[in-house]
Amino acid sequence: MKTCIFLPPVRKPTGGVTVLRQIADILHQSGREACLVARDRSGWRPEGLADAAPVLDWEKLDLSPEDIWLVPEGWVNALAPGLEARARCYSYVQNWAYLFSSLPPGVTWAQLPASFLSVSAPVAHFVREATGRDSLVLRPGIDRSIFQAPEAKPGGKPRIAFMPRKNKALAAQIRAVFENRNGPDRARWLEVEGLDTFGVAEALRSSHIFLMTGFPEGCPLPPWRPWPAAACPWASPAWAAGTICARPRKTRAFRPGGRCARFRGPATGCGARTATCWTRPCAWNRPWAGWNRARLNMPTPWRPGSGQPTPTPRHSNGKMS
Repeated sequence: MKTCIFLPPVRKPTGGVTVLRQIADILHQSGREACLVARDRSGWRPEGLADAAPVLDWEKLDLSPEDIWLVPEGWVNALAPGLEARARCYSYVQNWAYLFSSLPPGVTWAQLPASFLSVSAPVAHFVREATGRDSLVLRPGIDRSIFQAPEAKPGGKPRIAFMPRKNKALAAQIRAVFENRNGPDRARWLEVEGLDTFGVAEALRSSHIFLMTGFPEGCPLPPWRPWPAAACPWASPAWAAGTICARPRKTRAFRPGGRCARFRGPATGCGARTATCWTRPCAWNRPWAGWNRARLNMPTPWRPGSGQPTPTPRHSNGKMS
């Protein structure tokens, strides 16, 4: 039995393609027969990697009923060789937005003898609700030899890293709001774009905060990397990553809207101020408490019932009303 994984024809290795390559390499290095299958000779292929899984050309693919044929969710037509050979076909769903995007007209998943693999529990839940089928969860891994924390962070203005290709409009809006409230010179914004794996790791190591923007996709890789790579906190809308990356521990110290059991007070003294307590102890989160207030010198917003003086209304020209 061998495992063949379809390698989409891309110019640069995206996060999803990197995960497929990692799966093939891990199987190959563990002594199992595994390979990547490239449909286009002009597309990207992994090079310069030690003990990497071999890459076969499309015309050399030879499957049997005992083999496994793994295809990413956005390439349904690539299931054809496995279906013809009656192999064990799997669609690996990393982004639920692509689950139905490549189905030919008139074809449904119910008509295809293929199983699903999901990149995270939320994606598995979506697959079950959308198709009525259960799927195993196959989570991606992070290479800790590449993504590791630096000895010290750079001084000066805080650096905020972000990826423009992950919902560039949302990143621009957040930056505009921040600069409008705090001024354009309070922080340095670092665009993480067009870099290889080592370049991304170095950019995260030099950053204090990672701004995670994106689209609802289930389990994007970018928010996982700041923890081992840069030991820096990240900020994200709940739908972009928070529902899976900031899951609470089984023994919760803090529940949304509740009180922190460790601090015995309102849950505003640790790094998980607006979400749930992360798997690190509060001592790890404590240095980051109040980062966006004290370090960036942001004014505390007025809230009704806070006891603060009611702000005086102003006209658009800045004069007192």
